[in-house]
Amino acid sequence: MDVAVGIMFANGARSAEPAHAVELARSAETTGYESLWAVQHVVVPVEHESRYPYSESGTIPGGPFVAVPEPLVWLAFVAAVTTRVRLATGILILPKQHPLIVAKQAATLDRLCGGRLMLGVGAGWLREEFDTLDAVFDGRGPRLDEAIGVMRRAWADRVVVSPGPAYQHGPVAVEPKPVRGAVPVVVGGHTAAAARRAGRLADGFFPLDSRGDDLRRLVLEVRRQAERAGRDPLSVEITAVAPRDEADAARLLELGVARVVVNAPHVKTALVAERLAERLEQVSGLLRG
Repeated sequence: MDVAVGIMFANGARSAEPAHAVELARSAETTGYESLWAVQHVVVPVEHESRYPYSESGTIPGGPFVAVPEPLVWLAFVAAVTTRVRLATGILILPKQHPLIVAKQAATLDRLCGGRLMLGVGAGWLREEFDTLDAVFDGRGPRLDEAIGVMRRAWADRVVVSPGPAYQHGPVAVEPKPVRGAVPVVVGGHTAAAARRAGRLADGFFPLDSRGDDLRRLVLEVRRQAERAGRDPLSVEITAVAPRDEADAARLLELGVARVVVNAPHVKTALVAERLAERLEQVSGLLRG
């Protein structure tokens, strides 16, 4: 099985500057990376009690003042200087924003980039960010489920109606449509709830920093839920973090992972292409066994 390799945190820090973003995107494409994944925080409160779930410290690496460009805007910028590499949000916190706006933005970008977009969405963890944006934090899981349906109808239907309860609206037109009639939706998250959501509703699942037994449990839950929903369990594409060693790589292959991601290199622009090539060769070598 061939496993694709993508780049996570592609829009962070140095990539807020145009020259670095262009070099990263073009080098990723020419080197052989399959996708670029852009993260989202609209705001980061300078102080917050919510615990960041992907580090032992519970705080966002680099703190609140690291540049994180808005992902769909950043992806549109690098779409204009590439032709093949896929473009993904990894992840966009959908319950913070109205799904019709996101559906419109995603469909527009998908048409402009020739159908290369994947929309990674999640429920979010930072209550203070929701509060700042006057978004509803409690109950965001059901709102996310509903929002995915709202977007899918906006992409597929000529006359779009949503029954609610959170996003109820009457007959509207939402144009343009995505190139292939829909944008693939990838659910991101490290929880069982995220895995269940992906199995029931999504085209893909990205369990973020999960590894080992945790990853296995989540992948198996995705497939159980897909089967219960009458879907092909293997139709939900799994994205995971890159293997650290041969044993890790073997587990990923056993689980049928379709894609792994490496972090964008934190190096000067002139060194980006070299570091990307080195990291791709390292990961590809582990996956080849």
